[in-house]
Amino acid sequence: MARDNSPIVKQSRREGYALAPKAHKVMAKKSGIPGEHSNMRVRGGSLYLSQLREKQKVRRLYGLLEKQFAKLMKEAFKGEGLAGENLLQFLERRADNTVFRAGFATTRRQARQLVSHGHFLLNGRRVDIPSIRLKPGDVLEVRSKSQKSEYFKNLEQTVASSSQSTLSWLKADAKKMKIEITGLPKREEAEVGINEQLIVEYYSR
Repeated sequence: MARDNSPIVKQSRREGYALAPKAHKVMAKKSGIPGEHSNMRVRGGSLYLSQLREKQKVRRLYGLLEKQFAKLMKEAFKGEGLAGENLLQFLERRADNTVFRAGFATTRRQARQLVSHGHFLLNGRRVDIPSIRLKPGDVLEVRSKSQKSEYFKNLEQTVASSSQSTLSWLKADAKKMKIEITGLPKREEAEVGINEQLIVEYYSR
């Protein structure tokens, strides 16, 4: 499966937004777009550029490729309610994002790897598709075989040190290594600093 494996810090500097926790420290020291002549380029410009950069920021934040993101946006337009909010809800309900949001992984990239390596069961069946969309009533839990690994033996410590806040739509139990989906994500529970309307406008051109 194709993936964007370019350095997350470099991506963060390009978008002017910390896409992962470790990017915060680097961006505090290095401002501006990466590249030899980054200081010669100025952010801002046209409305189209703002729409493009917002789309790229959110796409990279959740780790999607262009085709995946465009397909998701198309589905968001067809759904009930506001397309932008539909998009964010779809992104939040991805299996890899859910693992990250529950604090079972420190980054979305790590969460994606944990899911793709088959460490989880979804409603009792092994799942290895990070993009699978969860719904209320679903239960994601660590496989018994994987629970014996060094990583999951320290899961309670990982969750305790996580910066993730409590969310209304999921219930995480690090001791039982289980995540229950109890509802749907609210708009205000998505990542801060996202202007989904710019993305809607970008795809409405």
